[in-house]
Amino acid sequence: MFLTKILAPKTVARAHCDLPCGVYDPEQARIEAESCYKIIEKYNASNDEVFRARAIGIKEERADLAKHHIDVLWSDYFKPEHVQKYPEITELCWKAAKQCSKVKGSVDIADAKSLLDMIDKIADVWTKAGGPQATRMPKAVAARA
Repeated sequence: MFLTKILAPKTVARAHCDLPCGVYDPEQARIEAESCYKIIEKYNASNDEVFRARAIGIKEERADLAKHHIDVLWSDYFKPEHVQKYPEITELCWKAAKQCSKVKGSVDIADAKSLLDMIDKIADVWTKAGGPQATRMPKAVAARA
C-alpha cells in the first residue's frame, strides 16, 4: 500500500481518450447540453425537493462534460489552418465553454437553449472544416469492424 502511494502519479491528465484517437465530434457536447436542457425542464416541473437536488447535481456533471468536449474540439481538432479559414471558431468555443459554466449554475431553460445554439454553430464550422470526413469512420467500415 505504501509503495502504491509512492509510485502513484502526482498529476493525472485527462483527455477525450488516451491516445489521442483522432475522433472528434461536437455531437458529444450537444448530447450533454441536451441533457442539461431536459434536466432543467424536469427540475422546473417538479416540486419534489429530493428529485430537484439530484437533478442539479446531474445537470452540473453534464455541463462539465459538455465543456470538456468543447475544449477537446478546440484544443485537439481545430488547427491553425481552421482558425485562419474560420476565425469565428475561437470566439465560438470560448463563449460556449463560458456558457457551459453558466448552465452549470443555472436552472434557466434559456441558458441551456443558448448553449445548444452555440454548439450548433461550432458543429457548422466543424462540418465546413471537414470534421466528419477527417475524424469519423464511414458507417459501412464501422459495421464490418
